[in-house]
Amino acid sequence: MIRTENLVKTFGDNEVLKGITTEFHAGKNNLIIGRSGAGKTVLLKLLVGLFKPTEGTVYYNDVDYFSLNPRQLREIRMQVGMLFQGNALFDSMTVEENIRFPLDMFTKMTQKEKQDRVNYCLERVNLEGVNPRYPSEVSGGMQKRVGIARAIVLEPKYLFCDEPNSGLDPETAIVIDELIADITKEQNITTVINTHDMNSVMGIGDKIILMKNGHVVWDGDKNEVMESDSEVLQHFIFASPFLKRLREDALTLRHQGD
Repeated sequence: MIRTENLVKTFGDNEVLKGITTEFHAGKNNLIIGRSGAGKTVLLKLLVGLFKPTEGTVYYNDVDYFSLNPRQLREIRMQVGMLFQGNALFDSMTVEENIRFPLDMFTKMTQKEKQDRVNYCLERVNLEGVNPRYPSEVSGGMQKRVGIARAIVLEPKYLFCDEPNSGLDPETAIVIDELIADITKEQNITTVINTHDMNSVMGIGDKIILMKNGHVVWDGDKNEVMESDSEVLQHFIFASPFLKRLREDALTLRHQGD
């Protein structure tokens, strides 16, 4: 589990986060949603330690992340996987080399152990046999799956995904969502996903926090979204007339059945 306590972040005179207190649970897909400028990306960077908070802190299983010494930080960071919005694959490396990179950096595994782990991760994301290809030789959806394989190669306890469906067609986006959700539950990972994709919200949102102007203004799960009376949530989720009408029809049918 990851917990934030009164998390504040300012840049000069601009207070981007204004006292965020929330939890992200293990074995769950924890989604951060909100309009551009709400503070989602800054929150994600604080969670992974790329920024330091102005006030407050982040706890990894009740351990204050920002009080750790360099050795302790390294131990925590080895338990973290990151799926970047743009995949961040090394163009000059093969798929296998990209996935093996964290193993080369952080472990003393033998070459055979590394090979076995890479092959397992490729199999887990349904990419068996693409080891010798380069990122430019595979599709965008396959690149995203390579990114997931690299993110889980160190068997992380924590997985952070920044807009994992960015640039993907709807069908491929659902495949990526389901893959992340399956891995999260299988390995009991604390997964935190920064997303604008409402299909992700309604498909895999075990816990959802909605941010606005640096605050958490709603939290719940995908099953609570439809019936929530939060105007901020409804304006965000059902912004289009079609989705708004869809929600109204669903609520009408539900009430008729009661």
